[in-house]
Amino acid sequence: MIRRMSAIAALAWALLAAAPVAALEGETVVFAAPTVETDRLVIHAATDVAAMGPLIRDFQARNPGVTVDYIEYVSNDLQAAAIAACTAGEPLGDLLISPSVDQLLKLANDGCALPHLSPETERVPDWANWRNEVFGFSIEPAVFVYNARLVPEAEVPHTHVELADLLRRRIDRYAGRVGTYDIRVSGIGYLFAFNDARQTTTIFGRLLESLGRASAVVRCCTSEVVAEVAAGRLLIGYNMLGSYAYAAARSDPAIRVVVPTDYALVLARGALIPAHGVRPDLARRFLDYLLSARGQEVVRNEAFFFSETGPMPTGVAGPRALDEGGIARPIRIGPALLAVQDAAQRRRFIRDWSRSMVEMGVPPAP
Repeated sequence: MIRRMSAIAALAWALLAAAPVAALEGETVVFAAPTVETDRLVIHAATDVAAMGPLIRDFQARNPGVTVDYIEYVSNDLQAAAIAACTAGEPLGDLLISPSVDQLLKLANDGCALPHLSPETERVPDWANWRNEVFGFSIEPAVFVYNARLVPEAEVPHTHVELADLLRRRIDRYAGRVGTYDIRVSGIGYLFAFNDARQTTTIFGRLLESLGRASAVVRCCTSEVVAEVAAGRLLIGYNMLGSYAYAAARSDPAIRVVVPTDYALVLARGALIPAHGVRPDLARRFLDYLLSARGQEVVRNEAFFFSETGPMPTGVAGPRALDEGGIARPIRIGPALLAVQDAAQRRRFIRDWSRSMVEMGVPPAP
């Protein structure tokens, strides 16, 4: 039986909910139940806890007896842990969340997911639903970020070609000061790069060469690149997750976000209920919340900021909406993603990327 919160308990929980949350990889952040704990949901995710915090707290406001344990990973590490747990028939949390939807789809295809069908899952567009096992719940464009104090307005790139040309033309200024994902360690970086190459091999090859010649700095995560852009150590970040970049821009006027106007890769951050979770019932309840009208309102306004058809967030340069002019290139959660995770193709793509980047000056992975 769920008790009503006392005034003191309600105040304490409100103060906790307002506090910023951060986590190291593998660290468990506990969102304590607002009332007496009756249930416990465990989420393993390759998603910053700061982004998921508003969603977890809003879910708890409607389910006040639920404590949520949140464990954060880099996407490749989450995938490795999930594969190991599935192979051993052991639980790895009750819900998995990752922007690397190709990795989630491979888990589902290997029999490591439970299906879920509800009125809320039926709202998900076909391109963001794989066999009722992997569901996209947020829209994530790949964006450019730059430091507005250090990059002249005339040099701000608005297309992939403009970025490649800028790095060639002003290599004296941008050498060692452009950041992107290290696709050897980042699942989302690999997914974006693979889909960039599918758009046009000519432009991708040209951009890859320009990044290599400019000794691009490679990092595991959007948050690391954006932090270095904010500090001025980097001037531009390429293929960053739009939600993280925009969240940083809201708190730091030096950071600006550009949705490229030639094309914008768009993925739906995914969720999956693992086959061996302890509380699949709670996982289904939280997943339904994420996909509900209320959950999607929090997704757009407080957590991930972008939508498929709505206006662009305030201050973001680019088209007025992602669906304007056909620039959006959705990364469909479907069979084509299995090719992205094909082991031989993955090794070949990363080998070619590494050769291009390392030969031009990007240091090899440690």
